Parts: sequence; C-alpha cells; structure tokens
Amino acid sequence: MSKPLPKILICGDIIWAHDDVKELLGGIAEIVRVDSQTRSEFFTQLSDSGKFANAVGIYRHNSSEGRIGIFDKELVEKLPSTVKWIAHNGAGYDQIDVHTTKDRGICVSNTPGAVDDATATTALFLLIATIRQFTRAELSARAGSWKNNLQPAHDPSAMTLSILGLGGIGMRFAQMAHALPMKRILYHNRNPVKDAPEWLEYFPKERLAEMLNETDVLSIHVPLRKDTEGLVGEALIRGLKKHARIINTARGKVLDEDALIRAIEDGHLSAAGLDVYPDEPAINPKLLQFPQITILPHMGTETEESQRSMEVRALTNLKDFLEHGAGNDLIIEHK
Repeated sequence: MSKPLPKILICGDIIWAHDDVKELLGGIAEIVRVDSQTRSEFFTQLSDSGKFANAVGIYRHNSSEGRIGIFDKELVEKLPSTVKWIAHNGAGYDQIDVHTTKDRGICVSNTPGAVDDATATTALFLLIATIRQFTRAELSARAGSWKNNLQPAHDPSAMTLSILGLGGIGMRFAQMAHALPMKRILYHNRNPVKDAPEWLEYFPKERLAEMLNETDVLSIHVPLRKDTEGLVGEALIRGLKKHARIINTARGKVLDEDALIRAIEDGHLSAAGLDVYPDEPAINPKLLQFPQITILPHMGTETEESQRSMEVRALTNLKDFLEHGAGNDLIIEHK
C-alpha cells in the first residue's frame, strides 16, 4: 500500500493560479480546500477525526478571515501538531500570531517582492494626487464648480519626498518617484540599505527630526508590528514641515488616524493620501469630510498580475517546504 501524500490546506481564495495549484502541488500533496463557514466549524474539522487532521502545511489568504477569523493565538493553538508551515499570501502578515506559531514549531512565509510594483504604483498615484490637489479638483468638477476652491499645487520636482521604511515596496516607489523627478528623496531605516542608489539620502534615527523638517511628502512603508503600531503619531507628524503631506500604503494602524485628522484640521498638513485603515473595511467617516484627503479602498495589490504572482509565490513556498524542508520566504521573526 502506497504511503499517503502529505496534506496541504488551501485556506482562503485562489483567484488566478488554479492551474498552478495542480502543477506545483498536485503530484506531491493531498490538496484539501478549507470550506468551513465558521470558526467553530473550522476547529471541529481540525480535530483528530476531522477532514483537516494531520495537515502538514497551510496556504493562507486574508479572505479566510471573514469565515474563520485571523490566525491568532487561539486558532494557532488549535492547529494539528503535524502543521509545520503556513504559507501566507501577502507581504504583510499581521493577521498571524507569529510568536505562537514559532513556539509551536510552525514556520511562516510571506510573499515579498510579488506586491512591489502594484503597491508602489498606488503610492505613486497618492503622491501625485496630494501634490497636485487632484482629488479636490475632481470633486469640484463633479460638483459642477470647475476649478473653484482649489489650493496651490506644486510640481514634484519642487518637493522633497521622505520614505519611512525602504524595503522592497519602498525602494520600488523611490525608483518611480525619482523618474518624475523629485527635488530630493530621503529615507529612514534602522540601517542604511546596501547598494542604495546615490540619489537616495539616508537619515539614521539620530537625524530623523532633521529629515522630517525637510519633508514635503512622507510616505509610510513599514510593516505592522507591536513596535510600529502608532509609529506615525502626534510627535512625528508635528515634526514634519508645515503644509507637508502624508501617504500610507503600509498598514492603517502604523498611522495615528486621530493625530492625522487634527493636523489636517489645523492646517499643519495640507493633504493626505490613504490606501489603508485601522479597522478595514470600515473607514473613519471624519476622513470623508476632507477634500484634500485622497481615499482608496486598499487597492495596493489589486492587479491581476500581482495577485497571481502572490498566489504562485505562496504555493511555491509550500512546494519547497514539502520537497526541501523549507520555503524561501521565511518571515524575519522566524529566522
């Protein structure tokens, strides 16, 4: 009797890579789709007698949250002891309790790089919209007011852009913005980025206040962790040059939304561009009152190309785990 294939759970949507599931995993794994409609049903099916018992790996997409919730401590502790790899589809993985997974010997991978172009072009749109006041202008045109009540706009070449977090997305955005061009492009990381182009100016922590004081547009590109929640708060925002702009394509909770609103109300910030929010899909209704705030419904990775690339990369991490014992995109907390 042949040995049964290791069981892989598909938890969440696969939109574009259906054929890749079969191609990458079909011959080396038993593929089981998670069809649980509730969290409690999922827990029951994870039991020794359930159909998800003895799974060794999980493909996870955020879309599963609506049915079974996030992969918090409670859920991770319910997973069978056989689970050793969770391949998350996405660059950000704040919906997974990475500390509990580590304690249980479960590795987590993400999909860095796959989202760089799509998220960077979203940031580029927000950059141009906030500098040129395009959202206010569109609202005026739609209201039949033509160009009434517009504020002074600027050319990108007159503006200094600062990037908070120069990872893959931040670097790709910097390259796109440089092509406009910008007057200057500055960045802050814990450490300088190796092989960064000479036109990117590094500001360490002890010079962060100096960078903020020179900033016309601050673009946020840091992951959401306990130490980054509320990172862009009152003090940092008030450290920006007066009439600066903030754009956020990272995670909503990295930015203190109330502090942002206060700075918009009193004129310290002239505009903002937001693609992410603390309580998605809910958007703070106060934000909708300001024509100088460009609002998108988390469009960062909403392209066919990026989504397919993310799906394939997550599936490839599972394939590599099954064949070689590990995927290539282990998250930093598990290294």
